[in-house]
Amino acid sequence: MRHILLIGGILLLAACSVEPGSEKWCDMKKDQPKAEWTGSDAITFARNCLLEGSAVGSADWCKGLSEKPKGEWSADDAASYAKHCVI
Repeated sequence: MRHILLIGGILLLAACSVEPGSEKWCDMKKDQPKAEWTGSDAITFARNCLLEGSAVGSADWCKGLSEKPKGEWSADDAASYAKHCVI
């Protein structure tokens, strides 16, 4: 029973986390001091937040990914597309 509660709690927390590269994540990073960023944060920010409409889940991002051959998608691309663009 404890294992089920532990796994449920982990899944609940994971579902509430903000996806790196999403518009909400970009807004949070803009407010956070740059000294607190990791190298990965900086790369993700540069890739997804500097150009308008390039954030994960934006209309331009969904359109761009849909035009890319599915064989070139990463697992993260597919999951993000399903989460943000299909529904």
